[in-house]
Amino acid sequence: MLTIYSDDHRLHHGAAELYRGKLVRCFEMPARADQVLDRVRASGLGPVIAPDRFDRAALARVHADDYLTFLETAWDEWAALGETGDALPYVWPANDLRRDVPPAHIDGKLGFYAIDAAVPITAGTWAAVRSAADCALTGARHLAGGAASAFALCRPPGHHAGARAMGGFCYLNNAAIAAQSLRDHGAARVAVLDVDYHHGNGTQSIFYDRGDVFFASLHGDPSVEYPFFLGYADECGIGAGLGANLNLPLPWGTDGAQYRAALDHAIGAIGAFAPDSVVVSLGVDTFAEDPISHFKLFGPDFAAIGQRIATLGRPTLFVLEGGYAVADIGVNVAHVLTGFAGG
Repeated sequence: MLTIYSDDHRLHHGAAELYRGKLVRCFEMPARADQVLDRVRASGLGPVIAPDRFDRAALARVHADDYLTFLETAWDEWAALGETGDALPYVWPANDLRRDVPPAHIDGKLGFYAIDAAVPITAGTWAAVRSAADCALTGARHLAGGAASAFALCRPPGHHAGARAMGGFCYLNNAAIAAQSLRDHGAARVAVLDVDYHHGNGTQSIFYDRGDVFFASLHGDPSVEYPFFLGYADECGIGAGLGANLNLPLPWGTDGAQYRAALDHAIGAIGAFAPDSVVVSLGVDTFAEDPISHFKLFGPDFAAIGQRIATLGRPTLFVLEGGYAVADIGVNVAHVLTGFAGG
């Protein structure tokens, strides 16, 4: 299996995020990608290559132009104020406030384009997120060219980023960008399977009214878990997308057997959709020792996830998402990928 990776991810290294009323060290850090890369190489999965470079138009197939411009210019606007630390939002257009007019000042823009305060913007954020999207697009290009599988080792992750919003450590939605690229290059139908602990709210919202991209997500119950405001079982799509969205929220403490049963349900639904290609939002924060999650999966469970995905028999692109037990993220990702390769 081909892995696509770029050292540019290290250009994004936030100092802190707001978590439960405190500024804490970012859970999403460069060591995550480094650990995954080391384990991928040690596992002998296949070659590791640098991504191709794609132009802005590929991003604009998924994200709004004003949002992309914000990401491109946010650091310069922040630095022009004389600020040297990370840029973080502190005000949001919640209920009863206007959401249709982007503010002119960077403080307002940060909140307008964010759903939380876990998205620090640094001097290198735009370069890093562009590179992550390039990794996903390169993987999609290889699938479109006939490859059976690929792994886009993306950092920062992407599945919480909507068409016009960042959040949950995510800025560009790598999986959605890849899925759209596959559609643009010949795939009539694409499925996105999200196995991250947290619901892929950005991916869902991007494709919610479309019938050509099926989205299935297994995740912590949003009534008690981030992102809280999306990911419920009754969200099934609208318009042309009605029936092309499947949420499988699971309770805290979900173990491997419970998770596999839900995964089998999702895989059955994807199989019935009959996609030409599959994109997997590969988060391993379902691990029992993850610091911000509440499932109870272990190494063999991750291998089983890969094996079950392989039963779909479709060209498959894995895109790295979450996993914050940093010492174990590489092992758990490799379990999924080797399980898939062996399956």
